[in-house]
Amino acid sequence: MGRVVVDVMPKPEILDPQGKAVAAALPRLGFHGFTGVRQGKRFELEVDGEVTDEVLAQVREAASTLLSNPVIEDVVRVARAEEHDGAAAEAVSA
Repeated sequence: MGRVVVDVMPKPEILDPQGKAVAAALPRLGFHGFTGVRQGKRFELEVDGEVTDEVLAQVREAASTLLSNPVIEDVVRVARAEEHDGAAAEAVSA
């Protein structure tokens, strides 16, 4: 069974109040040196079988039509998730 990860972010011109709130809280909590924060969404899709190029194409289509709002969000990454010590991510392109 395979897994695909999709990352969606607000378009740069869209206000991100959640990101602003996190950015304001960081220095108050002692975390310094950050100039901005943008908050997005991450989806992990389980695939029945191997993650092929055809599966990735389907996921890209689903990401652009269902998982994101193309008016205010960009699909920034569609990746084949590789299990490696709990870490995921072989970027395949968005």
